Amino acid sequence: MAKKEVRDMDEYLTHLYVHVNEVEHFALFSGITVQQFIRNFSDLSALLLLKHSYDDASFNMHTQLEFIVPEQYNHFIKDFAEGPFELCFMDFEDERKLNMLSPQEQAELLYIAHKKEAFRSPFYHHLQNRFVYLSDEGEKITKIYFRDMEDFTHLVANVFTGLISEKSKSTAFWRKKNNIILPTLSAEKVTEHNDLFEDGVLMSLFKTDKSSYGIEIRILPENIFPDEVLEDLKLHMAKPVDVLIEV
Repeated sequence: MAKKEVRDMDEYLTHLYVHVNEVEHFALFSGITVQQFIRNFSDLSALLLLKHSYDDASFNMHTQLEFIVPEQYNHFIKDFAEGPFELCFMDFEDERKLNMLSPQEQAELLYIAHKKEAFRSPFYHHLQNRFVYLSDEGEKITKIYFRDMEDFTHLVANVFTGLISEKSKSTAFWRKKNNIILPTLSAEKVTEHNDLFEDGVLMSLFKTDKSSYGIEIRILPENIFPDEVLEDLKLHMAKPVDVLIEV
């Protein structure tokens, strides 16, 4: 257990709530954005929009659902930057495979978008999807199904690494670019704490010195409401730190 060090709230750069359900292959987040998700997985072939408010998507006649391709991703996430919008989507490999979805499978997609849960595996042979992304209005809570849970650890690691990179570059603009060595959070280091994520944790990023960062992990009680975690930060931050990750 890490020794607790009292910090002012304004010393923290960001907070991320994470709760993993390993059995059903999903994670609940609060503090993550669709921009961070898509930038992290920009190699996805296409996104099938199950619930959205985007105006420039393509239309698939068979499913009567809309979709976007990689060339549209940047415009798509910029369009949602000012939100809040309820957003549900999943990736797929080829539009021709959309036309192979059965009426039952199409009904399941509508159920997932409406209920934000799946009554069987939400990974489809025809679509070869890696994810299902489900967020409420304002992204207070985001639920992501992962076909491969290693993608979960990479997402968490890259979200924090991206924030560290933004902060480091903004405070070191005067240095020569090739002299800047940015701290990174590895997926392996995230994986070391997978057992904690099953309980539900608050991860809080702060800067320790000119070139180092730390992430405090606090295990949260089971009876909390995930969409209220970031609203109750002072309450949760008053609790001792369970684990400290040095970056």
